[in-house]
Amino acid sequence: MAAERNTRTVAAVSRDATPTAVGSENEKLVRRFIEEVWNRRKLDVADELIAGDCQTYQLRSGAALTSVSRGPAAMKAHVAEWLRGFPDLKFTIEQIFSARGKVFTQSLMQATHTGTWLEIPATNKQVTVRMMTVHRIVERKIAEDWVLVESLGFFQQLGLIATTPELLSQARMQFGRSA
Repeated sequence: MAAERNTRTVAAVSRDATPTAVGSENEKLVRRFIEEVWNRRKLDVADELIAGDCQTYQLRSGAALTSVSRGPAAMKAHVAEWLRGFPDLKFTIEQIFSARGKVFTQSLMQATHTGTWLEIPATNKQVTVRMMTVHRIVERKIAEDWVLVESLGFFQQLGLIATTPELLSQARMQFGRSA
C-alpha cells in the first residue's frame, strides 16, 4: 500500500515538474551561480546572474518574513564573508527543479571553519549542512531568493550550542521532568 502511494506521488510530481526550455535555462542559471560564484570563487559572475534589486529572504521559524537587498555587489560581499570564515566551502546540489519562474534547490554545504565568520573566531570544525533555496528568475537573472538553512545542526557542528540530546535533557530538567 505504501509503495503504491509513493508511486502515485512520484508520478504526480513528475507530471507537474516536466522541464520546459525556460525551466531548464533557469536551472542552468542557478547551477552556474552555485558552481561559479560559490564553488569556483568567480565573484564577478554575480554581475551577470544577480538582478540589481535582488531580495534575499532568510527563512526563520518564529520570525517575520523580511528581506535584505542583495544586488550583485552585496552578493559578492556576502559570498566573500562566508569564504573568509570557510575558505574550503563547497556546495553540492542534491536536488533541483523548476516551475513558474522559480528554481528549487536542495544543497549540501561542506566546509571547515578556519577563519572569522560573523565575528565568531575560527573553531577549526568541519561542517556539513543541508539547505533549501528557491530562486525567482526574471529576465535571466536571480531577482529573489528564499533560503532555509539547517541552522541548529550547523551551530551544533561548530560547537556554538549543545547537541540535540543535551538540549532536550536541559529542557526536561528546566521543566521538572527527569532525563
